[in-house]
Amino acid sequence: MVNKYVIIGSVAAAIIFAFVLGQNVNSATSQSTTSNTLQWPNIHQNVQTDFNNQIKSPQIENDSFIHPFAIVIGDCHIGKMVLMAPTSVCRGDEGTPIYVGDYSNVQDGVILHALETTIDGQNIDNRRFSASGDSLLANDSRFDGGYAIFVGSKVSLAHDSMVHGPAWVGNNTFVGMKSLIFNAKVGSNVAIGVSSTVTNGVVIADNKFVPPGSVIVTQAQADALPSRIGSAYENINKAVIHVNENLADAYNHQNIEKIKQYREILMEEEGLITTKPSP
Repeated sequence: MVNKYVIIGSVAAAIIFAFVLGQNVNSATSQSTTSNTLQWPNIHQNVQTDFNNQIKSPQIENDSFIHPFAIVIGDCHIGKMVLMAPTSVCRGDEGTPIYVGDYSNVQDGVILHALETTIDGQNIDNRRFSASGDSLLANDSRFDGGYAIFVGSKVSLAHDSMVHGPAWVGNNTFVGMKSLIFNAKVGSNVAIGVSSTVTNGVVIADNKFVPPGSVIVTQAQADALPSRIGSAYENINKAVIHVNENLADAYNHQNIEKIKQYREILMEEEGLITTKPSP
C-alpha cells in the first residue's frame, strides 16, 4: 500500500513545479515585448486541422501573468498586465485568432474559445470581427486580419464567464460571473450582470447595463437596455481592474531566484535534469 504521505508529497511537488513553470514563463517573456516560442505544459501551440491549417504559439505581452493552472493554446494574444487566473482558458485552436487587450483580466474558470473561422482554407462569413468591431464577411479584405474573439483593454471577465466567438467586447467593460457572450458585439463601458446571456447576433451599445439574469437574444431587447450610469454596476469595473492589475504586478515580482532553486531541485528529483557532469 502506498504511503499517503508519499502521495501528498508528490502532489505538493507537482503543484510547486507547475507554479515554477508559470513564474518562469513570465520571467522569460519579460526579456522582450512578446514571446511566441515558449512551450510549457499549460502554454503551447495548437494542432493542424482541416479548419485551422496554421500552427501558432501564443503571443504573451511583457508583464502579463499566466497562472500555471491557466491554459493558453495556439493563436491567442495576451496583452500587457493581463492576469489569467487559475483554471482560465484561452484556446485558440478552432476559431482564431483570440485577442485579449492590455490591462484586462481573465478570472478563474473563464473560457475563451471560438467557432471555426475557416474550413479547408475558405473563410466563413461573420466568424471574425475587425479590431473596431465590424462583423466581417468571408470576402472582406479585412477578414485575414480579423479576430474570432476581440476583447478590448481594461475588460473584466469575471469568474466562470464565457466569451465564445464570434464575439467582440469593447474597452472598460465588465462581464459578470457565469455570464455568456456568444455571436454578439458588446460595446465599451458596458456592465453585464451575473448569470446573463448575450447572443443571437445582437449589438449592445456603449454605456449600457445588462441586469443580472438577463437573456438578450433580440436587437430590440439590446436597444431597450438601461444606462450603466446610475446602476448598481456603475463603477464595478474600475474597482475590479484595480485589484487585478495589482495582482498581476505582485505575482510578477515574487522572488524568482528562490523559485528557480525549487525548480532545479524538483526537476532533479524527477530525473528531468542532472547536475552530474557528463562522462
